Amino acid sequence: MHYLKMACGFVCFLVLASNVWSMSHWSESRGVYDDVCYLRQAHLFQRFGLRGLDTNLSGDDDHYLSAKLKAIGFPASQTPPCHTLMPATNKRVMQYPPGTGFVLAAFPEGFQVIPLYAVTTAIIFGLALLGIYAARTTPSIFLAAAFGCLAVYLMINPTKASYSMAPTMVACALAGLLTARFFLPGQRHRLLLAGLIGLIIGLSVNFRLPNLLLSTGYLLFFAVALLWSRKIETFLQGALFGAAFLAGMAPTLLANAINAGSPFSTTYGGGDVTPPDLSFGIIWQYVADMQFVLLVLAGAWTAAMWRSTRTAGMSRIALVTAGNLLLNIAFFMSHPVFTPYYTIPIAMLSLWSLLFASLMQPAESVDDVPAGQAANA
Repeated sequence: MHYLKMACGFVCFLVLASNVWSMSHWSESRGVYDDVCYLRQAHLFQRFGLRGLDTNLSGDDDHYLSAKLKAIGFPASQTPPCHTLMPATNKRVMQYPPGTGFVLAAFPEGFQVIPLYAVTTAIIFGLALLGIYAARTTPSIFLAAAFGCLAVYLMINPTKASYSMAPTMVACALAGLLTARFFLPGQRHRLLLAGLIGLIIGLSVNFRLPNLLLSTGYLLFFAVALLWSRKIETFLQGALFGAAFLAGMAPTLLANAINAGSPFSTTYGGGDVTPPDLSFGIIWQYVADMQFVLLVLAGAWTAAMWRSTRTAGMSRIALVTAGNLLLNIAFFMSHPVFTPYYTIPIAMLSLWSLLFASLMQPAESVDDVPAGQAANA
């Protein structure tokens, strides 16, 4: 079994090597407006430090943005993309939260995208190896290896579509690992784990604002569990999760206050702030996309875990994952804008949680525990 794990790890390494080779040929000037704006965000942090949270277009006095847009043929007479006029502050500011620009700023200007993707892909590879190492049976080794190779491959397609997705994928994988550990029977550090999960998901909001929705299943679980059990442990776990979640997204709240006039005012505009509207056209776009395969896989795995498990912890993971999937799918299927990566974060958070839960479950089954006792998590 040791040699099988080594062989599976080597296969994942080959996928990693293939990814890094492909990434090494990427260009930072591929003509995508979002790319230019994320790089401008990184430029502001490198130039002004934390004052780079202020993305007012008037701060482009060194003409970094205008030069980038000119290089991709964007008409100088038009309003720069990705920047929204904020009535409260009378500023035209970048619509994105600051996290993606912040991590890009860790690398030298002109060579930021390749190292960002290489580093985040290496982290995903490391977590895939952890899954393979944790597997205790031949089928579970193959399961961990297959998913690990898939997760590493996804760091190119569709993750390449948006720079915000690379760090988001790492956050989803880490949160999935901690979620499995949080519900593991006999876990003695649930308070710490609840806080870490909330913090990581909160930090992910700084990369993509829709990552807010990744918290919904957890918040729903803690609310129902508290109403069911009314135990102080459950209250403390939920409170710490919520407090850590807010702490994690503090940079976005601060950026909103600076750019939009209030921590809770969005810097997004256009279709992104349109009220939900169920459209079969949008639904069909998801059904015809690879995202749908991942969502179906996550849903089927969740249902199988719920039906087959004999441990309370596994039941609770299935409940949290099901709630998270349903709420996220409901939002994006009714969102008027489609992209090839919108539902990837919730699919990967769910799949990583289910994978590590399957690998870490006790070898011996325990007595059945009613789902309603989830409050004792």
